[in-house]
Amino acid sequence: MKTILFVKTSSLGDVVHNCPAVSDAARALPGAAIDWIVEEPFAGIAAMHRAVRRVIPVAMRRWRATLWRPEVWAEIRAWRRELRRERYDAVIDSQSLVKSALISALALGERHGMDRASARESLAAVFYQVRHAVPPELHAVERNRLLAAAALRYEVDHPPDYGLRVPEADMSGCVVLLTMTSRADKLWPEERWIELGRGLRAPAILPWGSAAERARAERIAAAIGGTVPPSQDLEGLARLFVAARGVVGLDTGLTHLAAALGVPTVGIYCGSDPTLTGLYSAPHARNIGALGRPPEIGEVLRMLA
Repeated sequence: MKTILFVKTSSLGDVVHNCPAVSDAARALPGAAIDWIVEEPFAGIAAMHRAVRRVIPVAMRRWRATLWRPEVWAEIRAWRRELRRERYDAVIDSQSLVKSALISALALGERHGMDRASARESLAAVFYQVRHAVPPELHAVERNRLLAAAALRYEVDHPPDYGLRVPEADMSGCVVLLTMTSRADKLWPEERWIELGRGLRAPAILPWGSAAERARAERIAAAIGGTVPPSQDLEGLARLFVAARGVVGLDTGLTHLAAALGVPTVGIYCGSDPTLTGLYSAPHARNIGALGRPPEIGEVLRMLA
């Protein structure tokens, strides 16, 4: 039985974009045991993938903040022992960052990654035993797929399959509005969200993650008669998405998750390029807007029709 370890630690959207590569490997190598190292806040996504045998959560973000504490070093040593209890036929770092390359170097097995010209951080290539050229102009999903195919020696000749198990949920008929994102330039003005919410033919639900995101969601919800739910984990949000009539979201990992689950999804792009990181090859997903060109209300409503 072939054993494979994927290293794709963060962020949420990047983790979702790695799912088709995992599906490809499982399809090309029936019976392979596939494990995945992922940052602990995003471990739920890897656990949803039907081909993943073992999720190995890593806590780099949390550890860095408390490295002076002896119990943190004890946790790191225990994590390393757990990782190294198995030797892999291939360790594939599709993150292509120095931090992920260092993590892959701790695993037992032949390490594969992108070459200096392809990696997001060229120095990461130093830590790989086998380096592969991957065109940088491709969408992130296809870059991940091509790297895995080169490492495991198979051809990519079919559409992407995200491979996520769809959680069971009762249909709610609502529209989920994901008004939060990681950068201010990716935000859509609140007045446009309010106008959109008033134009919907369904009740709106506005999830949130941080206090600032909750405050924004509450302002918009108050103006449109929407609902702001309690904070939820990834599995709870996935259930919310699959129960919804549709999802409208900014360039954030949760929007990518909704699309990957097969939910009708509209991705709003204001400060990033959907060509490289937009919703991709999901049957009911559409991108709208572009770098420096936020979409108008009517465009979004037509996408939802």
